[in-house]
Amino acid sequence: MSDSPIAEATAPRLSPRDRLIDSARALFCRYGINSVGVDAIIEHAGTAKTTLYKLFGSKDGLVEAVLEREGAEWRSWFLDSIDGPGGSARDRLGRIGPALHDWFTRPDFYGCPFINAVGESDKADDRMRKLAIAHKTVVIDRLTALCTEAGIKEPTEIAHTLGLVIDGAIVMALVTRDAGAADVAGRACAAILPR
Repeated sequence: MSDSPIAEATAPRLSPRDRLIDSARALFCRYGINSVGVDAIIEHAGTAKTTLYKLFGSKDGLVEAVLEREGAEWRSWFLDSIDGPGGSARDRLGRIGPALHDWFTRPDFYGCPFINAVGESDKADDRMRKLAIAHKTVVIDRLTALCTEAGIKEPTEIAHTLGLVIDGAIVMALVTRDAGAADVAGRACAAILPR
């Protein structure tokens, strides 16, 4: 990768929408949604406030766009991490812990943005909860399919239990800053899967 001005000039420039989403994602994940104001986002993105409101309608609209993109990218990465190398369904389920470990050791690991968003939101407002459930449903559906393929009885119940372990490991890693939470999760997942 080059740091030359020519390389920068020829690199594709992100659209204002993408810059706003990327900036908001970086700021929300690190500092929290409620801690970051619109002014900080537009300064980071190099856009005008009117652009944010024109594209997203409000900060809440931007939050939803960030969660949608972050969720899609994370699901794609996570599911590829467990499915990509192939193998049996049990082999793929056995990759949950190592995939989490890879994520937890990244310098930009700040926990699950959906868990964080629900934690920060008004508990009487279901908007963030619905977005989180939609995200987690995709993951649980894939885990259920793998459990079914592996011939596990009650695959939906086992998949939900695996999901609970995953979420617990994410929170543990966020709080303790210890990627070893993924190793604990891997062992727990292995213990949950019937022989």
